[in-house]
Amino acid sequence: MSGITVDAVTKKPGALDAAPGQSGGLGDFVRRRRGLLAGGGALAVLVVLGALLLGGGGWPSALSVDISAPLDDANDWVIDNRDTHPLFLYFLLHLSNTATDAVNGVYQGLDALGWLGVVAAGVLVAWRAAGLGTRGARVALTALGAFAVCGLLGMWDATLITIALMVVAVAVAAVLGALIGLLAGVFDRFDRALRPVLDTMQVLPAFAYLLPFVLVFGTGTPAALFCTVIYAAPPMARLTALGLRGADAGALEAARSLGASGWQRLWTARLPLARKQMLLGLNQTIMMALSMVVIAALVGAGGLGEEVYSALSTTDVGKAFAAGVPIVLIAIWLDRTTAAAGDRLAATEPGGGWLHGGRAWALVAAGVGAAAAVRTTTWPEAWTYEISTPVNQAQEWITDNLAFVEVWAREFTLWILNPLRDTLMWLPWWSVLLLVAAVAWLVGNWVSALTATAAMGAVGALGVWAKSLDTLSQVLAALVVTLVLGILVGVLSARAGWLERLLRPLLDAMQTMPQFVYLIPVVALFGATRTSAIVAAVVYALPAVVRITTQGLREVDPGAMEAARSLGSSARQQLFGVQLPLARPALQLAVNQGVVLVLAVVVVGGLVGGGALGYDVVKGLSRGEMGLGMTAGIAIVCLGLVLDRITQPAARTARKHS
Repeated sequence: MSGITVDAVTKKPGALDAAPGQSGGLGDFVRRRRGLLAGGGALAVLVVLGALLLGGGGWPSALSVDISAPLDDANDWVIDNRDTHPLFLYFLLHLSNTATDAVNGVYQGLDALGWLGVVAAGVLVAWRAAGLGTRGARVALTALGAFAVCGLLGMWDATLITIALMVVAVAVAAVLGALIGLLAGVFDRFDRALRPVLDTMQVLPAFAYLLPFVLVFGTGTPAALFCTVIYAAPPMARLTALGLRGADAGALEAARSLGASGWQRLWTARLPLARKQMLLGLNQTIMMALSMVVIAALVGAGGLGEEVYSALSTTDVGKAFAAGVPIVLIAIWLDRTTAAAGDRLAATEPGGGWLHGGRAWALVAAGVGAAAAVRTTTWPEAWTYEISTPVNQAQEWITDNLAFVEVWAREFTLWILNPLRDTLMWLPWWSVLLLVAAVAWLVGNWVSALTATAAMGAVGALGVWAKSLDTLSQVLAALVVTLVLGILVGVLSARAGWLERLLRPLLDAMQTMPQFVYLIPVVALFGATRTSAIVAAVVYALPAVVRITTQGLREVDPGAMEAARSLGSSARQQLFGVQLPLARPALQLAVNQGVVLVLAVVVVGGLVGGGALGYDVVKGLSRGEMGLGMTAGIAIVCLGLVLDRITQPAARTARKHS
């Protein structure tokens, strides 16, 4: 046979007679084709009119509004009135002092424990949270290794600062997210109002959260803490609401039949049943908080992030590597601990025995107390090892002996990045708006098209049209590479179980690392160039695309696959005719997640030669040019909305009809 398609496999009797509005019906196909033809005709007319009436060129200066000067004035007003205005004296100053005191208090508490007490606390808490079995022992060893490496690399004090900021940020974000999720899980109207807000927050790059808090609180611990809380709270809110709304209907009905009130059902049934989802939300909140705490070094957060930032600023790869390794190990430790705790709580079998519950936690407290009683101070200087010099020597060797790496980076910039950027800038501004509207409408609906077009128009109105197109060109180049590699590896993993098992621990580790860390190895290989930012973005986004693709292909209807095999389809025909078409929703999600993750790192790549909007944000933060930084930050937000609306409209369409 020449080939088989998903339509031939899944065809049901009477499919051509489907009622209007049903997918797969002939009437629906005809209506969609007519709509496409009408849209294409309208687009052609608009192109002709635009060429005749608007001409070509970049965004007209007459349609731009300079907001940098008012923002600079607002920043100057804040600086001048921070010590005298009632808003600061009686509200914001108290928030700032509370944030500083909380972080300092946690840091002083950790410092008082001594290095041995901190290590004992990390190991014993990991052991208790993960359980007393083999997995608990592995997680405890992971914690021991993470803290030991932090000390050996001379990053002990920086690690304590990062952990102190993490403890306070995660505590506040978890409580705030749980309360918001509780309201969304109980009240339908609040849930409907909250959903688009969380959707928007999840597509914004981390850089976009820094600037508003710097404008209000200045650089320092308060700005770093509050932007981390706002950035990390949405996963807790979303998963708490999801857990409450997905509680077992039978259990809720049983509680209702016993006469339990609404609040009693909430506290005795819905919340306990939502415990696993809430712990998953805590895991995601912790990982996002760590990612933001590292990036918040740009606004004075200190800790490991500041070590990485200062090293990257001087292209000191060895120093950046010495600070990056502890960040990775802390991320793995936190992820393994919370994931193991969630699995243990979700297990059906009880974990009885004498050493359980309060007794186990009492043993943890006793162990930490005994370790702290030894009265150790900071990590001994004699137990540190300087790795920056050998790492820098290795980087110099790579530069001298692996010339093809530099050649590839130069050729990629010359033949891919520059032509793509120049093409986008050559297009008339109105044609870019039409293209955005057309893509958003074709894959979504008119609401998506209107939102995307308005956001793209706002980019031009801000006066950063050329820089935004430069950033967009980098995102598109990185996205294409990510999708090609990710979908290819995802297909291979779905068809070869051994490959999936081999890649799983690697993908797990990659997904736990903060985006800031990915810049270190690429700078070592490619130097500070736009290619470095793109390679970092590809590596950062690749795990999500691979996993979503693999899962989507594995969840294809087995009946459709069996029908294809019974008709004599080859493996290639099954893949292209059945699996990929049926996995289209998963592939759309992979594209959406890929573009969001790529944008986040491309923007951060402004630190290592990415230029464009990311560089303006970094420049605004480092030099106090708040107008420049805020303008670029707002443009990044708008660009994120554009990319989100044109890559994930199907979910919104489905949600509308659900």
